[in-house]
Amino acid sequence: MATLTSVVKSCDYILKTPILRKVFLPAAKAFGWASGHREVGLRVDDLLIEETPVMQKAISRLPSEEIYARNFRILTAHQLTLSASLLPKNKFLKAEDDIPYLTPYILEAEAEAAEKAELDNIQLVKN
Repeated sequence: MATLTSVVKSCDYILKTPILRKVFLPAAKAFGWASGHREVGLRVDDLLIEETPVMQKAISRLPSEEIYARNFRILTAHQLTLSASLLPKNKFLKAEDDIPYLTPYILEAEAEAAEKAELDNIQLVKN
């Protein structure tokens, strides 16, 4: 299973390599536009699966204002989906406003989980 940490490392590598950047950046922008999440007011971090312990820990670390804003965006998107409608064009989320607000907390929680797993699996060797 790919972690967000491995995805971020892969993205950093792609962005540092000019030929890969030239190929993948336009594709990523097209995918972001075609996904439709901005048309219902969602940010990309709102789309991540939250039923994992790492995600639960990351979400619990969000400031209360951000939790409220996230819940409001998700509820609004659900309501729009149920009514088979989109936000007005002037209310679509712009690409520059689609910033990863949850990603730093996820990376921190993944690092802690990896460290815990490493410490839980330490094997002592007698000399």
